[in-house]
Amino acid sequence: MTATRHRTWHLLGNILKFHAFSAETGGRYALVEALSAPGAGAPPNRHAGEDEAFYILEGEYAFMVDGDMRRARAGDYVRVPDGALHAFTCVSETPGRMLIINAPGTVHDRFFTEAGEPLPEGATDFPAPKGAPDIPALVAIADRAGVRIEVPAPA
Repeated sequence: MTATRHRTWHLLGNILKFHAFSAETGGRYALVEALSAPGAGAPPNRHAGEDEAFYILEGEYAFMVDGDMRRARAGDYVRVPDGALHAFTCVSETPGRMLIINAPGTVHDRFFTEAGEPLPEGATDFPAPKGAPDIPALVAIADRAGVRIEVPAPA
C-alpha cells in the first residue's frame, strides 16, 4: 500500500476513503469505503469498461440500475454491470456506509480524486456546504475520467 497517496475525499455529500487504488491491485480493482450523508448519493451515471459493486455496511440506500429501483440495507449487495445507467441515494435518517468495488477501478480513481475535495485522513465529519455543486465542472471532470453523468434537460 502506498502511504503517501491521499486517500480521503468528499464528493456530493459522500466521504470516500480509498482502501486500495487500482494501481495498488495490479489494475484489477479499486476498493472505496463511502460514508453518505442522509439524502446524498450519486447522480445517474454510466461508465464503459468498469463494473461496480456496492456492499451496504450501515443504513439504507435507494438504488436505480438500468431503470430498476431497489432498496438496499446492511448486508445487501448491489451489482452494476459495465455501462449500466445507475444512481444511488442514502435514504436513512443517519449516514449510511458501504464498500464500493470498481473493476478495474482506474475510471473511479481518477473521477473521485479529481472531482472530490481532499479531507484530512480519517475524517468522518461532513464539510459544511459551500453552495450548489458546479454541475458543468463536475460533468467535464467526469467526461475526462470516462464517466457519463446523465444531466436532465432543463424544463
